[in-house]
Amino acid sequence: MSIAADVVVALVALLHVYFLVLEMFLWDKPAGLRAFGHTREAAAATKVLAANQGLYNGFLAAGLVWGLSLGAAGVAVKVFFLACVLIAGVYGALTASRKILIVQALPALVALGLLLAT
Repeated sequence: MSIAADVVVALVALLHVYFLVLEMFLWDKPAGLRAFGHTREAAAATKVLAANQGLYNGFLAAGLVWGLSLGAAGVAVKVFFLACVLIAGVYGALTASRKILIVQALPALVALGLLLAT
């Protein structure tokens, strides 16, 4: 089960790297506009805020990679960062889009469940 947990943790980290790229670099490009359903005008007006949000997603990814790099000693680090991802996903679902619950919170919950089951 430990390998499965680490694989899902790695997938959550990769998702957050993807979010970083979308929010920091592609926010006002066609891929970002499609992903978030914004107009060019709305994207231009919120580009700086999105880049800040993307940076935070990068920190979440970095924390998860750090936990993975510690091996068995990294369980507490992984639990902390997965809990952060889960809370951010629930908050995002309540305040921005319910889709965030599926895209962000659910993978974190699955990873956390697998991690705690080992």
